[in-house]
Amino acid sequence: MRGPSPLARYGMRGLALFYLAALLVIPLGMIFFRTFEDGLQGPIDAITSSDGIHAFWMTIVCVGIAVPLNTIFGVLCALMLVRQKFPGKGLINSAIDLPFAVSPVVIGLSLFLIYGQDGLFGGLLADAGIQIIFSTPGLVLATVFVSLPFVVREVMPVLQEIGTDQEQAAQTLGASPWQTFWRVTLPSIRWGVTYGVVLATARALGEFGAVSVVSGKISGQTETLPLFVENEYTNFNLAGAYAAAIVLAILALTVLFSMNYLQRRSRKSEAADDDADVTPGTGVFVPHPIEKEA
Repeated sequence: MRGPSPLARYGMRGLALFYLAALLVIPLGMIFFRTFEDGLQGPIDAITSSDGIHAFWMTIVCVGIAVPLNTIFGVLCALMLVRQKFPGKGLINSAIDLPFAVSPVVIGLSLFLIYGQDGLFGGLLADAGIQIIFSTPGLVLATVFVSLPFVVREVMPVLQEIGTDQEQAAQTLGASPWQTFWRVTLPSIRWGVTYGVVLATARALGEFGAVSVVSGKISGQTETLPLFVENEYTNFNLAGAYAAAIVLAILALTVLFSMNYLQRRSRKSEAADDDADVTPGTGVFVPHPIEKEA
């Protein structure tokens, strides 16, 4: 059977490259160009201002809290949905996708109606001296909500693919549930977890809609980097807006490149372990027994 003609093959590649260039490469390149076309001082002054530095650290705080929480929740929820059967399983499985289906602005408004001063729990929290809306906890809640589904949705297919044979074998050899999770389940799903973390981080870094509703956009207090970009842009400080956008892009690319680096190192380590676990001359795999906890 003949393959596709050279014209069709190179035409498809050219179309894919043009699509990526038009949507990603050219816009990012224009941001870099516009940022530094009038020199370095303007962008540097914008991102090193007190408001710019506060927005940067506020973004880091929101991501640093939301992503670990959603990672733990995602792994546990995926294990529950894949490994267990219980009433309401389908409802929980559908509810996890709500952040995909609901507009972030609606999410922010719902948080406002629940935790605002006149909201469902706002009065009780205010009496206790706790402020959620227009403060850091509100920004963290909004970020947690919008980035919640990613780890779950990346881990579930991996759990379904690997099945339960290895876990049952480990338990047969005397492993406790905790040992089985750490030595069998987690290594098997680690790249699903990693991809989910990367997607959740990217989503949390760029969140705008929900955060803009619950933050109040108070400069130097409740402003994240995406809100800082909008503020600088509306105030006609284009160099500052572009510079903050570049900082966001660098953060996202750092996470992506770190994941790829760790993935390459893990593959090399696995290849070395496979070579060490094969007895020379026989090609027989030698399993490592799991020690039972005292």
